[in-house]
Amino acid sequence: MDNLLSMVLQMAEGCEITLQIFCITLVLALPLGLLASLARLSKWRPLSALMEFYIWLMRGTPLMLQLLFVYFALPMVGILLPDLAAALLAFTLNYAAYFAEIFRSGIQAIPKGQYEAAQTLGLSYPQTMRRIILPQVIRIVLPPVSNETINLVKDTSLIYILAMNDLLRVARTIVQRDFDMTPFLVAAVFYLAMTFVLTWGFKRLEAHYGRY
Repeated sequence: MDNLLSMVLQMAEGCEITLQIFCITLVLALPLGLLASLARLSKWRPLSALMEFYIWLMRGTPLMLQLLFVYFALPMVGILLPDLAAALLAFTLNYAAYFAEIFRSGIQAIPKGQYEAAQTLGLSYPQTMRRIILPQVIRIVLPPVSNETINLVKDTSLIYILAMNDLLRVARTIVQRDFDMTPFLVAAVFYLAMTFVLTWGFKRLEAHYGRY
C-alpha cells in the first residue's frame, strides 16, 4: 500500500508538468488560432497564402518531428530555448494551426447575409466579427475544439523525448526500475481523469451555447 501511495505521489509530480504544458498551450494556441484563421480568410493574398502555408506545414508534419526540430535544430542557428519553452513553442504552433482551421470553417459557416446586414447597420468589420459572427462561431466550433483539446492532453506525453519528467516519463521510469506494470495503469487513470473533466466541461459549454 505504501509503495502504491509513493508511486501515485511521484506520478502526481509528473502530472504537474503535463498540466502545465496543456494549460499554457491551450491559452496561447486558441487566440493564435483565431488570429490565424482571420488572416487565412484575409482578402490580402500574400497574408492569406502565408497562413495557408503555415497551416499546411504544421498539419502535414508530425508533432514529434516539430518537437525535435525546435529542441535540436534551433540551437544550431543560435536559438537556444529551455526545455519547457521549446515544448511550448512546438505545441502552440502545432495546435494553433488545427484551431485555425476549426475557426475558419466556423466563420465560413455563417451566412453571408449577416455580414451584409451588419454593413447596412453601419458596423465595421471588427464590430461585425466581435458582436455578430464570433458569438455564433463559438457555438459551432465547440465540438471540434473539444476533440482537439482532448487530443492535446494525450499528445503531452510526447514531451518524454525531451527528457522532461512528465506523467508518462515518470511512469516509464518506475516500470524500468521496479519491473512492475502498475505505473502504466495509474498513468492511464490520470489521463482518463483529465479527459473526463474536459469532456464534462465542454458538454456544459455546449449545453449553455445551445440555448441560443
